[in-house]
Amino acid sequence: MPRLDPLIHAPARLQVVTTLAAVSEAEFVTLRTALDVSDSVLSKHISALAEAGYVRSRKSVHAGRRTTWISLTPAGRAALRAHVAALRELIADVD
Repeated sequence: MPRLDPLIHAPARLQVVTTLAAVSEAEFVTLRTALDVSDSVLSKHISALAEAGYVRSRKSVHAGRRTTWISLTPAGRAALRAHVAALRELIADVD
């Protein structure tokens, strides 16, 4: 049986990591808009992913305001690849 990553499998977290997989990093606000969630909901998901070592965040000043940037770590990329492989294996026989 393929092993899905329960941390990534939650739809919002899967959307976070797949979005981050396409870029070097993304602004917190950009992720919030893409996922159409509140700051607190996104923050909770980012914290869970960061605790697992899947994402990292950094703070900086951008256009005169404090900005939080989120990026996928190498461990996060590996976890996403393994999760996608497990999903593909699960659906391989679906018509």
